[in-house]
Amino acid sequence: MGNTDYRLFYRRNLPHYQPANATLFVTFRLAGSLPVEILQRLREEYERTVAEFDKTLSLRERSEMEYAAQRRFFGRMDAYLDTGEYGPAWLQEPAVAQMVVESLHFRHGRVYDLDAFSIMPTHAHVLFSPLPLSNEKPHSLSSIMQSLKGYTAHKANEILGREGAFWHHESYDHVVRDTEEHKRIVRYILNNPVKAGLATAWQDWPWSYTKHQL
Repeated sequence: MGNTDYRLFYRRNLPHYQPANATLFVTFRLAGSLPVEILQRLREEYERTVAEFDKTLSLRERSEMEYAAQRRFFGRMDAYLDTGEYGPAWLQEPAVAQMVVESLHFRHGRVYDLDAFSIMPTHAHVLFSPLPLSNEKPHSLSSIMQSLKGYTAHKANEILGREGAFWHHESYDHVVRDTEEHKRIVRYILNNPVKAGLATAWQDWPWSYTKHQL
């Protein structure tokens, strides 16, 4: 099995879980966009919170609490990214952002069904459902992201006239659990530029998209 073949679960620094027929919320960020010490502190806080869970709780209760802790971890990480204070903001270059937009649309109907995305100055959020291969297994998240990040990194460096790492090597991903969460995530993605003070309404941000009527 290759590194980009479909797997239900794999782990790098973060766990990655991809059930068949899943819809995935993925956040990927620029290399150097967050200091290592901030990420380490956030991870330690998350691990400490999970370790303190009451061991007498049911599996379902612990799962819900862990999910809430994961949301807090992600929310705090995303808030740091929104400030744009800690590294490059190459995605604020219109030509780079537009190239990423086109790359996301290009893969729609080929490797995934695209729900929504937003390109921020330091990171990007995307919501999609991987499409099945001929063997009925879905395109793997790792293969999708490797292709997307590899191509856009190369093109972005050409546009910017630079060399070196463009994207951080690992992405954050989350399996959408139900319809209500799906709606919440679409709103989160589209309103991220508004929350960060980059636009007054999501429709005003040129590098956001959703296929849904809101």
